[in-house]
Amino acid sequence: MDDEVHPDRIKLTPVPGFTTEAIIDWSKGHLSPGCTVLTDGLACFGGVSAANCLPIPIVAGGRKPDELPEFRWVKTSLSGAYHAFDFGKYADRYLATIAYRFNCRFQLKTLPERLLVAAVTTGPRPEA
Repeated sequence: MDDEVHPDRIKLTPVPGFTTEAIIDWSKGHLSPGCTVLTDGLACFGGVSAANCLPIPIVAGGRKPDELPEFRWVKTSLSGAYHAFDFGKYADRYLATIAYRFNCRFQLKTLPERLLVAAVTTGPRPEA
């Protein structure tokens, strides 16, 4: 978070389901111990406690999470890149693209150089 409590960076990875076990496994591999995790109050997110993180539920109270200011940026980031996630097999790529755009949004001057480096260093990516 920056000084104005806006998210500065994001990490998006798919989970096999919104179960406590899945969130515990994900938390242990992706979160730093002691970090604070804002959630929409879904019970499974209490699993981040297993990774020594502090879950802070923001209860929607009948509203959708994207109607809350704390989560509005998530919808904006996702809807700006993709309108639907029809293919589960591409979820990793979709989420990586969204995270990259979000994390690099303030580094526009270096965009051509980063694009060139990515084009030169990335090998073929066959579907298999």
